[in-house]
Amino acid sequence: MKLLLKSATIVDASSKLHLKKRDVLIENGKISKIAANIPSSNKVREISLKNLHISQGWFDSSVSFGEPGFEERENIENGLKTAALSGFTSVAVNANSFPVTDSKAQIKYLKSKAEGQSVNLYPIGALTVGSKGVDLAELFDMQNQGAIAFYDYKTPIANANLLKIALQYSQNFDGLVQSFPFDNSVAKNGMVNEEVNSTRLGLKGIPALSEELQIIRDLYILEYTGGKLHIPTISTKKSVELIKDAKKKGLDVSCSVAIFNLVLTDDALEEFDTNFKLLPPLRTKQDTQALLKGLKDGTIDAVTSDHNPIDVEHKKIEFEHAYFGSIGLEACFGALNGIIGFEDAVTVLTGLKNRFKISTNPIAEANAAELTLFDPTENWVFSEDDIFSTSKNAALLGAKLKGKVYGIVSNNKLELNK
Repeated sequence: MKLLLKSATIVDASSKLHLKKRDVLIENGKISKIAANIPSSNKVREISLKNLHISQGWFDSSVSFGEPGFEERENIENGLKTAALSGFTSVAVNANSFPVTDSKAQIKYLKSKAEGQSVNLYPIGALTVGSKGVDLAELFDMQNQGAIAFYDYKTPIANANLLKIALQYSQNFDGLVQSFPFDNSVAKNGMVNEEVNSTRLGLKGIPALSEELQIIRDLYILEYTGGKLHIPTISTKKSVELIKDAKKKGLDVSCSVAIFNLVLTDDALEEFDTNFKLLPPLRTKQDTQALLKGLKDGTIDAVTSDHNPIDVEHKKIEFEHAYFGSIGLEACFGALNGIIGFEDAVTVLTGLKNRFKISTNPIAEANAAELTLFDPTENWVFSEDDIFSTSKNAALLGAKLKGKVYGIVSNNKLELNK
């Protein structure tokens, strides 16, 4: 494949060409030339798009696809297509399938389903067998097969000793352990943030304390054991402070925040719309401001779409019985760009690549062309017509967004949002 990207503004802080407008020639999956003007020819496909910006391909550290077992929600093929059209060249796929991804055979299956696709699929193996929190899964074997981390998706590790053993054992092969910050004994049957709105609406609350207690415990264990810990999707002001202090101590910890917890608060629950039933729950304005500050100062390493398709039978029902979760890939960049700007957005959408051992490809001649194409200035409203996912459970439906993704160039393929 030969592509010529015309008048593209390069967004790559590691490059001398950062924020410079250049033509970029791509041949056989590699950047062969970058110049102020590259003449076109009949043998090259020219891509000329309004206000075209290009960056290193984005990575999402928490994506759920239904396959295997829940294909009615999303299959891998359509999920990867959705990721591509949303600007992501790499995604880490959670283990919440049926069966749970807890063996090297399951890792191999996921990787085989993604062969030949433009988007790189990186499986996350379950930390425990069946994600039941009892016995460690075959972590070493799964990593050898291609797993990049170990995580029982949205399932807290109740047994502190199990986390201790996981952190100790995984050091033998430089494994990355994830622990969901949620204490069930405190949260019990909560559905939304425990605050004024939960009381007023008569909905069972999930206290911020349930997240913070778990983080305090996990950080103490990490300090004792060593190892590498990632805390996904934090949501409270205190959580940011705890992780900031841990990093100052030199603990090997990273964390992410879901896009929803940056741009929405529990005020959205007014209409009992189950699209806003999320885990972690939407918190207060004070929390979103603290999360934003933590993102800007580097305490929070990255933003995830936390893309979690849920079929209509389990989402469009009474609030109490609806499943937690929302799709997020399609609106992630537009929501993020609107609050922090495109340069910072690109930084936090690639912020966990090294942590998860995902290769980075700076925009330079002779390097692999793994690029996200976008216009950071277009204002638009996210509607059902903009959803590529099979499921339509979108918390950001109707949101005013800034910045439109054109698509990606990756694995010698071009995916464009037409």
